[in-house]
Amino acid sequence: MTACNCFLWTTGAPFRISAKSTQPIIVENTVEQNQTPWQLRMFQKTLKKQMRYEVLKDHLGPIAKDERCLLLTCGDNNGAMNYYLRELGGEWSWADLEGFCIAEMSELLGDEVKHADKDHLPFPDTSFDRVISIDVHEHLEDPGSITAELHRVTKPGGQVIITVPNGDETKLAVRMKHAVGMTKEKYGHVRVGLQLPELRRLMSENRIEPCKESTFSRFFTELLELTINYAYVMVLAKKSEAKVEEGQIAPATKDQVKSVEKTFKIYSLIYPVYALLSKLDQLLFFTEGYVVVVEGRRAA
Repeated sequence: MTACNCFLWTTGAPFRISAKSTQPIIVENTVEQNQTPWQLRMFQKTLKKQMRYEVLKDHLGPIAKDERCLLLTCGDNNGAMNYYLRELGGEWSWADLEGFCIAEMSELLGDEVKHADKDHLPFPDTSFDRVISIDVHEHLEDPGSITAELHRVTKPGGQVIITVPNGDETKLAVRMKHAVGMTKEKYGHVRVGLQLPELRRLMSENRIEPCKESTFSRFFTELLELTINYAYVMVLAKKSEAKVEEGQIAPATKDQVKSVEKTFKIYSLIYPVYALLSKLDQLLFFTEGYVVVVEGRRAA
């Protein structure tokens, strides 16, 4: 059920982001690179996480400093996304349905990250003005239960944003994944994802009224990510000195990161090429992306 895109670790201080659209973020360091936490360094080299951040920032808009916000994840999170969302403003709480990334996430953030249950989030009713769920629903046999929980903890009229992989199994990159053995089970998923109509219906059934939607990560980015995930699952994970859990498609802890340090250094050298090739997605603007996002408002 887990997948964290993480490779290299260090300790130290934060740095500043500046970016536009859903292209890879340009990072301007305020400290030396080798003093930056490994989670943030990985964020700088992960195409889809950077795209997701830009899309979420667009959906969120300005956040008042007294607004209460929640980010819910399911293992595919090392804390970097939390770190940057917190910089947008508001008072944030964190929860994850998996346990083994939580300690290192908490260390990075300096905040408690709660270990949540799929049937009950550890927060009182109507606690939050804004709630974000990132890639949770595809891990669950019954995604309705967690959606009901998102409704419960959101204030009436509050914002709920849900992202999931696109569940369209006819898309070319999905068929290519299956052809090379990267099935949903390899990703720790019980379903490929949800298509936009399915996600809208699920939210409506749980009294969250959809009001805006978007997609990102088209064919070229998805293919590039597949090469990285395939290399880890089929080669690197089998040689890892640190234990790798079933369903992990990338390193998730400091020890796992250490085991692929040399590989990450090589990847860092070719990353600019990956970032450039990812821009070819712009040629496919008329297609639906491989990640879908629906924003809604909790009904009273």
